[in-house]
Amino acid sequence: MTTPRPFLSDNAAAVHPYVWDAMRAADNADNPYDGDTLSAQLDERFSALFGRECAAVWVATGTAANCLALATMVQPHGGVVCHEEAHIEVDEGGAPGFYLHGAKLMLAGGEGAKLTPQDIAALIDPIRDDVHQVQPHAIAITQASEYGRSYTPGELAVLAEFATARRLGLHMDGARFANAAAFPGGTAQEAARAAAGPVDSLAFGFIKNGGMSAEAVILFDPQQADLVKYRRKRAGHLQCKGRYLAAQILAMLDDDLWLANARHANAAAQEIAAGCGQRLLHPVEANELFVHLTPKEREALRGQDFAFYDWGDDAARFVTAWNTEDADAVALGRAIAAL
Repeated sequence: MTTPRPFLSDNAAAVHPYVWDAMRAADNADNPYDGDTLSAQLDERFSALFGRECAAVWVATGTAANCLALATMVQPHGGVVCHEEAHIEVDEGGAPGFYLHGAKLMLAGGEGAKLTPQDIAALIDPIRDDVHQVQPHAIAITQASEYGRSYTPGELAVLAEFATARRLGLHMDGARFANAAAFPGGTAQEAARAAAGPVDSLAFGFIKNGGMSAEAVILFDPQQADLVKYRRKRAGHLQCKGRYLAAQILAMLDDDLWLANARHANAAAQEIAAGCGQRLLHPVEANELFVHLTPKEREALRGQDFAFYDWGDDAARFVTAWNTEDADAVALGRAIAAL
C-alpha cells in the first residue's frame, strides 16, 4: 500500500510538536477551569497582538467559538446576516439556532463567499421595521471565506462602517484566520490587525493551523467576556483543566508560530496553483484551491495517491496545511498541469 498525499483538509493535519511540548509542560497541578496561570495570560497576549484591549476566552471547537460570540450580539428574536455558503449555515448542524435560542440566519449572496455592504443591504433593506419580521442584529463574515478568499483591510473597514451605521454587530469566523493574515505579509502584529480589521468579535482558529483542541473567542469589548463565560459553562464547554487549552494557544502565539505555520500552508497552495492555470475557480488567497476537474481527471489524480474532496460534479477542493510536504505540493501542481 502507498501513503496518500493528503490534501483533504487542514483539520486532518498533525498537531505541531511545540503544542505537544506546551501541553506536557502544563501537566502540573494548577487552579481548575480558567483560573490557572496560563489562561490568565491570554487577554494580555491577544491585546498586544491586535493593538487594542480585548478579552480572550478559550473553547474546544470553532462552532462553539462562533456561536458564543454571536450570542453576545443577537437576541432570540433577531437574526444574523451571513453568506449563503457560510460555515455557520452549511456546516454547523443548526448550532447557531441552538446557542442563540432560535435566532435566525439571514442568507445573502456575494462573490467568492464574501459579503459587501451592497450584498447585505439588498437582503435587509426590504425588511419592515416591525415585530412581524425578523430584524437583523449582527453580520457574520468568514476570514478566509469558504472559497479561500481574504477580506482586505479596506473591505473590512467599509463593512464595519456599514455595520455601525445600521447598529449591527460584526463577527468574524476566523477558522483560517491565520492563513488570511499571512496572505498579504507583514509582521505578526501588522498581519493580525489587517486581517481582523475593526470587528467586534473574532473566532481565532488554531486547530486547523497546528493546534489540537483549542480555539479562542476574541472580544474587542472586554465587558462581554463574562457573558461569554456564563454561556460557555451553560453550553458544556467550560473544561475543568482549561490550562491545556490555554497552553496550546500560547504555544501557537510564541515566536509567531501561528503565522509561520500559515505562511507555509499558503506557500504550498501557491505552488499548486502555479500548475492549475485557467482551471482555478477562485483566486488563491489562503490555503484552499478550487479547481475545475472532470471525473476522469480526478480519478487520474487519485490514481497518483492524491487525496482530496470532490466539489460538485466538475471540480475538486485541495487544502494545504502547516505540515504539507513541499515535495507533495510540487508533485500535485505538476500532476494537474500534466492532465
